[in-house]
Amino acid sequence: MTAGDGSAVDLDALLNEIEGHLLVDAARAEARTAAAELAAGLGLLTEAEREEFVRRFTERYLALSRTSWQRTARRGEELRAQYETRYRQLRQRLLGCALLGCALALGTVLVALSAG
Repeated sequence: MTAGDGSAVDLDALLNEIEGHLLVDAARAEARTAAAELAAGLGLLTEAEREEFVRRFTERYLALSRTSWQRTARRGEELRAQYETRYRQLRQRLLGCALLGCALALGTVLVALSAG
């Protein structure tokens, strides 16, 4: 796939960016809904105060969501690194066992041939 200027487009990166925008938009809608519900219970607010409350609540909610997402992403990266390290160790161990098995089989064949 190419962009309008002829350069190649990384489809995975594009999809990730679109997903990110959709997640932020969903979080923003959740924040506005929660703020509006909370503001409705505060009957003493003027319309301007209610709008300011909703705006500030939404900003704070999005900041907290962003922090949570970043923490989750960091933890995912840590787990991935741990998994890759463990996988590499297991693969090396399996290769060692396979080589040892081949050596033992070859030794057995050589002993059998020399005895026969």
